[in-house]
Amino acid sequence: MKIFFTGLICFFTLNLFAQDDIQKLLETARTFTRQGDYTNALLVLNRAASLKPGDLEIQKDIAYNQYMSGDYDQASAMAKQLLEREDADVQTFQIAGNIYKGMNDKKECLKLYKKGIKKFPNSGALHFEYGEILLMDDQRQEAIDQWETGIETDPSYSGNYYHAAKFYAYNKVNVVRTILYGEIFVNLESYTVRTAEIKDYLLKSYKLFYASQPEAEVKKPNAFETAVAKGLRKQSDQLSRGINTESLTIIRTRFLLDWFGQPEEKYPYRLFDQWQYLVREGLFEAYHQWLFGQVNDIVQYQQWASNNPKKVADFTYYQKNRVFRMPPGQNYK
Repeated sequence: MKIFFTGLICFFTLNLFAQDDIQKLLETARTFTRQGDYTNALLVLNRAASLKPGDLEIQKDIAYNQYMSGDYDQASAMAKQLLEREDADVQTFQIAGNIYKGMNDKKECLKLYKKGIKKFPNSGALHFEYGEILLMDDQRQEAIDQWETGIETDPSYSGNYYHAAKFYAYNKVNVVRTILYGEIFVNLESYTVRTAEIKDYLLKSYKLFYASQPEAEVKKPNAFETAVAKGLRKQSDQLSRGINTESLTIIRTRFLLDWFGQPEEKYPYRLFDQWQYLVREGLFEAYHQWLFGQVNDIVQYQQWASNNPKKVADFTYYQKNRVFRMPPGQNYK
């Protein structure tokens, strides 16, 4: 019995050391991957695979590095094996999708995303990427349907808002939705190249909204969008200032006062809750400068920032220390 327990302790100790070694190998390989040294990453990953054959995380990393190194034949062969596994996760489908996109194999891409969404119907990432492939295949309506489904099932995943906002802006079919989705996106993803791009769409969309006739604001609106459009249109007396950072701050402040006076009870909306919080904390002006000022007039924004260093610092601190999330059930389709 003593020998048995001694052997058992040795087994678990050795297994613990092996797990520790594998984790170190994975960390080393991922460092090489981040540095673009895919050859060394694969050397280390193959060592890890010899210690733990069949491990999904190791196999995914191998497939990804094969793809990044341009070895599409090996990468696609590995992807096919991984996609057949019962434990294939969302990331497995994303890596396989990147491989097939790299090979310009839209047919396989469409098949694997259908399979992935069937297995993970609430994955915002898979709806996002499936929509991209559908758009590349010129299936525009099918693409926006995927992004809208992604927003509905995974409302805090930013990518679907990005593509949906651009889709509605390009097609000029729903400026209200462009405005809402665009602003949600920049709150979910606040410091990327895409953020600056969508900020520009936002400003242009507000100009389009107030330049258009009311019936052109939304095609086939839902009741929520109609309520938002009506509330914004009510502030048209501010148009003598033009559409700029200062006038939008006033328009949206007044809209907010009206919104929480009545429709909020019927249509709770996380974005408008945040507006209310920013007003209460004295951050609403700085938020508008961040949102519109840089794209409206960069020189004017820099002058405002120079004259209001505390407001800039307070808003920056708030933004970097808060997590914005959209709850389910608030897209009101």
